[in-house]
Amino acid sequence: MNQMLAVINHLKKFGTITSLEAIQNYGCTRLADKILKLRDRGYIIDTVMKNGKNRYGDTCHYALYVYRGCESDVNEKFAKRGAENE
Repeated sequence: MNQMLAVINHLKKFGTITSLEAIQNYGCTRLADKILKLRDRGYIIDTVMKNGKNRYGDTCHYALYVYRGCESDVNEKFAKRGAENE
């Protein structure tokens, strides 16, 4: 399985992913690049900036990516609603 497929499967199963999870679970060191490519393919993924502590106890910031669906899913839902209302 390639890394992009692993990332989208993770997002669909768990709803979120961080770069640490991507590195530990899939060996994916460039998660932001994978997220950008998935967005370009129509996946709706939000970025939430979080605060945490690193291994030295210092405050650090990291991105939590949140899966919201796929544009084709959204378009299908709106199309069904429109057909139901006609």
